[in-house]
Amino acid sequence: MDKKFGIKHVVAMGIGTALFVVLTNVQIPVGFIPNTALQTRAAVLAFFSAIFGPVVGGAIGLIGHALGDAVFYGSVWWSWVFPDAVFGIIVGLFAAKYKVKEGSFGGKEIGLFNIVQVVANALAWILVAPVLDIVIYAEPVNKVFTQGVAAFVANVIIIGILGTLLLVAYSKVGAKSGSLSKED
Repeated sequence: MDKKFGIKHVVAMGIGTALFVVLTNVQIPVGFIPNTALQTRAAVLAFFSAIFGPVVGGAIGLIGHALGDAVFYGSVWWSWVFPDAVFGIIVGLFAAKYKVKEGSFGGKEIGLFNIVQVVANALAWILVAPVLDIVIYAEPVNKVFTQGVAAFVANVIIIGILGTLLLVAYSKVGAKSGSLSKED
């Protein structure tokens, strides 16, 4: 994790949030569980969190999800906004250990990233989202825990595949090109 928070983090927040919002409607419904889908935006959140750390990840999860809900659905479902922020923060806490910026995102780091994303998804979607659904919206317990488990599984799959591929590609190309760095 970067010790300094600078302009590249602000830019990353802006780009990540914009991508997260735009990708809100890019989803494949799980089908048998309402309001639950495979969403590419989860991989984008994991990608930015793994590169730029917990502040950027938390901000993208919170702002991106809230704006996406407001723009595409007309209202914000806060019990699902906060879990994305929690996920971004947890994945981002280990950003330095993934070694993506150094161009060393390989076997051990890929394994660590996927272990962290599974744990972060479990906390966010099997614990935080259902509890907030019950507390904030008085939703039925069975419904929200079923949705939470489905969201957990969907996110683990999409992040495990697409998130990992994005990080591998960035580690090999983007990290070495000096993207988002100060010009001389």
